[in-house]
Amino acid sequence: TLTEGKPALTGIETADGAAPDPLLRLAATVETASEHPIARALIDAAELRTGPVPLLDTAEILPGRGITAEVDGQQVALGNNRWMAELGIDLAPLSDAMTRWQDEGRSVVLLAVDGRAAAAFAVSDPVKPDAAATVRGLQALGLRVAMITGDGTAPAQALARQIGLDEVAAELMPDGKLAAIAALKAHGPVAFVGDGINDAPALAAADVGIAIGTGTEIAIEAADVVLTAGRPSGALTAIDLSRQTIRNIRQNLAWAFGYNIVLLPVAAGVLYPVNGLLLSPALAAGAMAMSSVLVVSNALRLRKAGQGPREDDHEYRSRSQEIRPAE
Repeated sequence: TLTEGKPALTGIETADGAAPDPLLRLAATVETASEHPIARALIDAAELRTGPVPLLDTAEILPGRGITAEVDGQQVALGNNRWMAELGIDLAPLSDAMTRWQDEGRSVVLLAVDGRAAAAFAVSDPVKPDAAATVRGLQALGLRVAMITGDGTAPAQALARQIGLDEVAAELMPDGKLAAIAALKAHGPVAFVGDGINDAPALAAADVGIAIGTGTEIAIEAADVVLTAGRPSGALTAIDLSRQTIRNIRQNLAWAFGYNIVLLPVAAGVLYPVNGLLLSPALAAGAMAMSSVLVVSNALRLRKAGQGPREDDHEYRSRSQEIRPAE
């Protein structure tokens, strides 16, 4: 959600000195059944190094864990270290590379073949240019901002430091994200921004689910608002524009009620016994029309709204047109 969603393979470590290219091709073959951006990174790297990757007919995707499949009679599992631990896979041959990559903020994908660790892949995904400005803008609105992710703790904390976030909950599966949303709800309404399959339950559980339009279809379906431009700054635009809209509605209601409370009795002749003042029908109609013009004019000011607090960063460019309700 906060990164470009175009990760690239930046490292390979194999167990027992095995050749990396066949294992990368095997992992990429399994990933053809997945829509995850990391899957695309492995497929692109394999095709660059070994040629076209065969498509896989069947595979089991386990949200928050990984993917399993049978390829050429081999039982293949591909996913994160938590899941490999659940499967009882010994990761000792790959532990040094895993630790180094995680300290560098890179995501690690692990490959096991027939119950044994086979390879580890490091994947890096650049941060979106407006991510840091978006976090600062949300904080400027007085909002508490937290990162809730299924990624490893080290990469998540590295990204959080880069964009100015202090609160991070990492290595969460979909049910863990639901629990985090429930805990945050104890402090007030929660808006959740996401774009992946694993984000769909949290998007549905939050008071307001905001999906990145360039994400998965299931995330878009689960959300209340879709940011069609695919930039996280659209979330700031949505919240800021919503606040301005409510403020505008309150202003219009206050004006309309106050205007009518004062002038309707005058039009009804309440002042006639006092000073003989009456309001002619023509003037009453004009006054009513002017009231409507003022209310509409106030509402039209929202056409220039939706950019949120200004930032010095040249990358920060939000527009209200980037937002549409989820269908």
